[in-house]
Amino acid sequence: MNLDLFSSVHNGETWAETLCPGAVVLRQYATAKAESILQAVQQITQQAPFRQMQTPGGHTMSVALSNCGSVGWLSDRSGYRYSRTNPHTGQLWPPMPESFRELAQAAALAAGFPDFQPDACLINRYTPGSKMGLHQDRDERDFSAPIVSVSLGVPATFQFGGVKRSDPPLKIPLMHGDVVVWGGEARLRFHGVLTIRQAYHPLTGDERINLTFRQAL
Repeated sequence: MNLDLFSSVHNGETWAETLCPGAVVLRQYATAKAESILQAVQQITQQAPFRQMQTPGGHTMSVALSNCGSVGWLSDRSGYRYSRTNPHTGQLWPPMPESFRELAQAAALAAGFPDFQPDACLINRYTPGSKMGLHQDRDERDFSAPIVSVSLGVPATFQFGGVKRSDPPLKIPLMHGDVVVWGGEARLRFHGVLTIRQAYHPLTGDERINLTFRQAL
């Protein structure tokens, strides 16, 4: 579906595109803070390095991940879950920077979700050829809080489907600084990222860095 068909409200240099009730793309919302976000990501991943985890089925994910916050999301042969500690180090995940929390809360509010209290930030690193299959975010204790996803670096095509895996997804181009927020009746929609193509961004080289904020506990 062409994004021109979505409602679009411009506000200065940023603008919002509604995907469906409860889901919105905030274009360029994080651009001004991108450099400081990436510096914080570098500090976080010095403590909790990016790793490619296994799925419960034994496949190695093409995307490398790290976490910060009270809990971190992880995957292995035992399943998908949140953990207070990094399984590779036995240490607590690095704390979530206050600037991350403020960005996530402001984006959620701009999308119509006040009182968002993120306690988990999944940091994904995509390189050319990596992707994320369609999935639902179902590992949180309740689904009343939205998901806030921040895209930095090279472009990606975000897939946003329905509440059934078989529902055909929208294909939405995401650029550096774009933020996607979905919650309410859209909270359990399937979503994913198509294979990342070779590209270059001055802040990340050929990588895409994605931060996904959730209220997990």
